[in-house]
Amino acid sequence: MAITSSAKKAHRASLNKRVFNLRRKKALADATKGLKKALAAGGAAEAEKLLPAAYKAIDKAAKRGVIKANTASRKKSRLVAAIRRTEAKA
Repeated sequence: MAITSSAKKAHRASLNKRVFNLRRKKALADATKGLKKALAAGGAAEAEKLLPAAYKAIDKAAKRGVIKANTASRKKSRLVAAIRRTEAKA
């Protein structure tokens, strides 16, 4: 456990930041999951509509440091690739 007052304050701050980081990660997961469900239902057009929301969630998570920039780029690329694959099948 933290001993110095500055360490105690840093611990309190980290607990507060954890809440925001978990919320951001949950928003990221929900956005990508929703897009993948739309793809599974066979709606490439529907998934295209959800893409901006997924991009926003991914970019915000990267901006806040929840995920790294390359991870964000990879996630966006894979979402678009999945949509393109679905369009090619149809």
